[in-house]
This record gives sequence, C-alpha cells and structure tokens, in this order.
Amino acid sequence: MSNPSLRSQNWQSKLGVILTGLISVPFVMSAAMKFKGGPEMMEGWNHFGWPAESLLMIGFLELASVLLYMIPKTSVLGAILLTGYLGGAIATHLRLSEAVPQQVVFGILIWGALFLRDERLRQLLPFRR
Repeated sequence: MSNPSLRSQNWQSKLGVILTGLISVPFVMSAAMKFKGGPEMMEGWNHFGWPAESLLMIGFLELASVLLYMIPKTSVLGAILLTGYLGGAIATHLRLSEAVPQQVVFGILIWGALFLRDERLRQLLPFRR
C-alpha cells in the first residue's frame, strides 16, 4: 500500500506544475507582444507613460523572469522577480487610478503554484502540522 503523504505530495506537485504552466502563458504572450510592438502596443505603452525605448527591455525582463520561474532549480528566483515585475505593474496602474486586482491575483497564483510544486517551500512555510 502506498503512503498517503507521498500521494498527497505527488498530487500537489502535479497541480503546481499545471498551474505554473497556466500562469506562465500570459507572461510569455505579454513579452512576445512587447517584442512585436505595433500601434496598439505603443498606444497602451504611451497611456502608461513609459518611454518607447523601455519596451524591449521590459519585455526581456518579463520573459527572463517567467523562464526562471518555470525551471525548477531557479523557480524561487523567478517568483521573486515576477513579484517585483507585478509590483511595477501595480504601481503604474495605481498612478493612473486604475484597478489592480488582476496583478494581485497573479502574484498570489505565482506563489501558490510554487508552494504546491516545491517541497522546500512547503517545509519552509507550513500551513499545518
């Protein structure tokens, strides 16, 4: 008979990997749109008050952060960088008096998925014993 604790960890890890993939897609798409540019992207970028020259650098930082997040050995660093990225997005939206729940939810999902897939994080932050 298998150990129920191991089955629970395996289920949590699989769910964490699935959530990581789902969470990563919008970041990859967003970075790709920044690389592509185009009039719609520039219109939105100008609305936020960011200089056009920063578009590629921010796209690169977004893509690098999400790739680090997706790799198990660098996932914690990636989560920290994505949290910082979202902090910048939240600050930008708040400066324009715009809503930020989407960015907050993404931050929670990033760390929730990492918590599920990384046993080290579950040991560091136990919710129950």
